[in-house]
Amino acid sequence: MQLSKLFISSIALLSISVNALASEVNLYSARKEALIKPALKNFTKQTGIKVNLVTGKADALLKRLESEGKNTPADLFITTDAGRLYRAKTANVLQTVSSDKLNAAIPANYRDPEGFWYGLSLRARPIFYVKGVVDPKTLSTYEDLAKDNFKGKICIRSSSNIYNQSLVASMIEAVGVEKTQQWANKFVQNLARKPKGGDRDQIKGAAAGQCDLAIANTYYFGKMLAGKKAAQKKAAMAMNIFWPNQGDRGTHVNISGAGVTKYAKNKDNAIRLIEFLSSKESQRWYADINFEYPVRTDVAPSKLLAQWGEFKADSINLDVLGKNNAEAVRIMDRAGWK
Repeated sequence: MQLSKLFISSIALLSISVNALASEVNLYSARKEALIKPALKNFTKQTGIKVNLVTGKADALLKRLESEGKNTPADLFITTDAGRLYRAKTANVLQTVSSDKLNAAIPANYRDPEGFWYGLSLRARPIFYVKGVVDPKTLSTYEDLAKDNFKGKICIRSSSNIYNQSLVASMIEAVGVEKTQQWANKFVQNLARKPKGGDRDQIKGAAAGQCDLAIANTYYFGKMLAGKKAAQKKAAMAMNIFWPNQGDRGTHVNISGAGVTKYAKNKDNAIRLIEFLSSKESQRWYADINFEYPVRTDVAPSKLLAQWGEFKADSINLDVLGKNNAEAVRIMDRAGWK
């Protein structure tokens, strides 16, 4: 009898130990710790699942996943840009997952068709123009920026930037390789300066009179307006947003998103974390704190973003941004986009 009780107690202790070990999830995130840690703490509070977070540069984390192979501790990979998520997919470091919650919450064009990754937040890449200098009636589409009347008036990042590569990749999908090449050849001739710096630098350059127009992601603009750096706020306040291509395919948008790693040891917990990050609560918090648009259609944007007005977004499945990436880079190289 005593041995039987001892055996049952041992089984119970073993079960508790296994559950304790299983109540965690290991996350590699290209989003900065400050931008995701509060949501992760809330996830742990609600589920009891501990999140072990490793942050780093997107490309470095992807290389780390590749080199670690089966020995990776990572269960989940979060990164910016659908192009990078596609790279992770083709690098064979992600696995497909199916979740009714995710499929219901996230529109089909913001998730991988096979379930390798799911979008968690949305940003647009519109045209910014200097107030009082540019008449918005003269603006129309991305394609229009290749016209001669915009010569020497545009600031944009380098061709090595994944956001620009995805913009060109979306254009390939819309008008084809030949027309995109023709556009790129002329567009580069309209740059006011050699591409340098990040998105904030393009907005600051325009505000300083170095150009009249800038191409940048909306969340950088939001951070500049709401931030504590006076110079950045002043520069942002000198600019307005123009939503291009409203008469046809819509303004180019992109995502940050997540995928379960191929060798995840805590797969179920990883899926639960993605589901949590796609919940109304998390989407609302992230939209407010990081000035990104929710991927969910039933969650409104923050008050600041709402002030910029509604716009028609390009509805292509963002998987094509990855598929067209290599061709986009070749087009930019041939055009002399440095």
